[in-house]
Amino acid sequence: MGVATEASAGSAATSGVARIAAVFAANRAAHAKALAPFVTAGDPDRDTTVAVIEAVAAAGASLCELGVPYSDPIADGPVIQASYTRALGAGITLEGVFDIARRAASQTTMPILAMVSYSIIFRRGIAAFTAEAVAAGLAGLVVPDLPLEESDDLDQACRTAGLALVRLVTPTTPPDRAAAIAKKSTGFLYCVSVAGVTGARMELPSGLADRVQWLKTQTDVPVLVGFGISGPEQVKAVAAVADGAIVGSALVRLMAESAGQPRADMLAAVRSRVTDLAAACGPHG
Repeated sequence: MGVATEASAGSAATSGVARIAAVFAANRAAHAKALAPFVTAGDPDRDTTVAVIEAVAAAGASLCELGVPYSDPIADGPVIQASYTRALGAGITLEGVFDIARRAASQTTMPILAMVSYSIIFRRGIAAFTAEAVAAGLAGLVVPDLPLEESDDLDQACRTAGLALVRLVTPTTPPDRAAAIAKKSTGFLYCVSVAGVTGARMELPSGLADRVQWLKTQTDVPVLVGFGISGPEQVKAVAAVADGAIVGSALVRLMAESAGQPRADMLAAVRSRVTDLAAACGPHG
């Protein structure tokens, strides 16, 4: 399974980029790959989100993506859209997201990255947002709707702050553009497995292995695959070619299906699922 080390602790003295790099270095030493679960901030509430992040870390996750709810998501499928709607309805704010990150980062060494729309960052102000992200213990940002041509200001702010700025490459990204995106990504590169929106799928697309192998020749950072990955067999297949797998909708759906149950039961279900997914991440020869 993935490894989180003391070197990844969320201290102000250690940059987010360095903390993420330490996790991948530890994974390589253990012949393991990374599991990066996605968790929606504030669904169903702040305290539960903190507890879920702690649970996935204890279950063997290497990294965690913390989804920042947004009323007009770009690439999110119905499961994550519904979770964003629930979180916004429950009153989650950007301050609340940073509070979740701060509390979770103080309890686990696992790096946490915010998956956030650029419009939220722009509205806050790049300097203010990155400063608050660092103060909250975040290790980086995943910004799915940030065009490469408009990313220089945020890229520079993140580099100055020590935050990773993870870029995304999709199946429809032309090779020249994909190469340029890959070279700019810090922390890791997010390889979107399928065109369209997020959501669990039964099978991984053909050609994914070749695409990942090519991307690995275009960047010095690890390549993780996300979108449509739900079960251990899919994670194992991804881990055989990539540096890790991102699992989102499957876990968000599990939490939604556990609504109304005692929190302890829901957390036990999340831990069990993530334990199985993390086990599929290694060791690999």
